[in-house]
Amino acid sequence: MTGSTGTTRTLPGRGWLLRLVIAFAFAQGAVSMARPAVSYRALALGADARAVGIIAGVYALLPLFAAVPLGRRTDHGRAAPLLPVGVVLIAEGCALSGQAGSLSAMALWSGVMGLGHLAFVIGAQSIVARRSAAADQDRNFGHFTIGASLGQLVGPIAAGLLVSARGDQLAPTSATALLVSAAVAMCSFAGLWRVESAGGSAGGGPGERAGARGARAAARGAGERPTGRPVSVWGIMRSRGVASGIFISLAVLSTTDVLTAYLPVLGEHRGIAPATVGLLLSLRAAATIACRLVMTPMIRLVGRTALMAGSCLLAAVLCASVALPLPVWGLATALALLGFALGVGQPLSMTTVVQAAPDGARSTALALRLTGNRFGQAAAPAAAGALAGLAGTAAPFVLLGLLLLGSAAVAGRGLRHGGDGASRTAARGAPRDAPPDHPPDHPSTPDHAPGPEPRGGEATTRPHP
Repeated sequence: MTGSTGTTRTLPGRGWLLRLVIAFAFAQGAVSMARPAVSYRALALGADARAVGIIAGVYALLPLFAAVPLGRRTDHGRAAPLLPVGVVLIAEGCALSGQAGSLSAMALWSGVMGLGHLAFVIGAQSIVARRSAAADQDRNFGHFTIGASLGQLVGPIAAGLLVSARGDQLAPTSATALLVSAAVAMCSFAGLWRVESAGGSAGGGPGERAGARGARAAARGAGERPTGRPVSVWGIMRSRGVASGIFISLAVLSTTDVLTAYLPVLGEHRGIAPATVGLLLSLRAAATIACRLVMTPMIRLVGRTALMAGSCLLAAVLCASVALPLPVWGLATALALLGFALGVGQPLSMTTVVQAAPDGARSTALALRLTGNRFGQAAAPAAAGALAGLAGTAAPFVLLGLLLLGSAAVAGRGLRHGGDGASRTAARGAPRDAPPDHPPDHPSTPDHAPGPEPRGGEATTRPHP
């Protein structure tokens, strides 16, 4: 909050972040339980593989049309109200999927669940962006995504135990799993108190609004006339770093989704027991959590851009290695290293998009990133399935390796423009040295230099992604 002089600011504690992580863990855990249970429920209603794929696709495709409007709304209002709305929609989608008697109803409620998850994530990511100083964004986004990893770690295991509780009676057991997932989603309310700062409206908290005023003053000093018009989607995408952050996020999330869907197929082909496959997937999720716990020291060591490029390159090699006829211990080693490497992309792509987005359009930029994620969730499994049918069960992992190789090349472009030094400086906390409520002395600083403003001044100085 701002002091009496308006020139100093005391950063809030991080209790809000812990509560947000807890809420996200329950919300993601509910979705991670519900998605396989929806597939089993659809099979019990007579669905074939194609119908199951369509129902799963609706989860990702329906929210595509709502992402940008929700981001626009959050840019010009409070973010916290999206969280309970998202929780209610997730719980409703889960519960009504468990009661659905037709495949069309299953598809509809799967879409409602996806819409709720989208609303929750847009609101939560916007709160993290608003309440984090620039030097803390990598760490806070990394800790925030631990909630997702916890949900992904526990949710599928719980769903498997519930669905297999009574042998081959898929209809009642899958319905029970979906009702339990709805109850798990409602537990998110335990963490949804005081997660947004007082006065956290269109521009965020007092410090962010002061920073925005400083950016506008700098623009007036440069002879520019600020405008109240919202930045167009094309204008956001053209901001250096936004498109690359979206692509890196898409590649990493698509890899995680396809790995989860097709490792059981690969295990069946190689004679690996389903219980062992479940442990391998849990090992991957645990390694991702471990990565996010040590992300800040890694950024200090090599810088954000080098870490993103290197992790994507390592993940590309490891993902392609899954296609090799490795023994179980070798596969476990590859998946543990792969999980660690994949832990970098999501939180750092959030920071990249937030810091690259124009002032007043950060939530919309995050929504565009989620739109890319949803597109990848819909397109990557379909492409992997088609490739597996043509070239065998190991082929999708080679495809994912190529996708990650492309994301490494995109991330590596920042190294050629000197962006890595800026991220190292930010990680060491240099932005705290400058008063956050005043514009920088040199608004024409190149956009690969570190910005002194904790939140509100990225429009004038942003680290290159």
